[in-house]
Amino acid sequence: MENRSFSDVGGTPGGLGHFVMGFAMACIGGYLLVNQVTVMGSYWNFYGENAFGITLLPILFGIGLLFWRGRSIVGWILTIGGALFIFAGILANLHIFFRPTSLFNTIVMLVLLVEDSD
Repeated sequence: MENRSFSDVGGTPGGLGHFVMGFAMACIGGYLLVNQVTVMGSYWNFYGENAFGITLLPILFGIGLLFWRGRSIVGWILTIGGALFIFAGILANLHIFFRPTSLFNTIVMLVLLVEDSD
């Protein structure tokens, strides 16, 4: 193995400075881009009716079965399945928006995020 210095990142002399500068720019650009995103939740609707309460039934029955007998396969299936169903429902009901910003700010964010400092 060759004897390389720590500052020779990527096999080129002086690569550490370029790496740190690019990493810092990518972090700043990513932060600015993510900062423009708004996430909102909404109610769970099933044919126009609020359906969150119905999604709690499997997990509640599963937890009840696990209290009664901890090794109940049906209880574990209902508990894990109910938790996954609730998690999927939360993700499905998120609304993600990119807040309005100027074209200049958007270009700065994207350039900082993908800039290659060769």
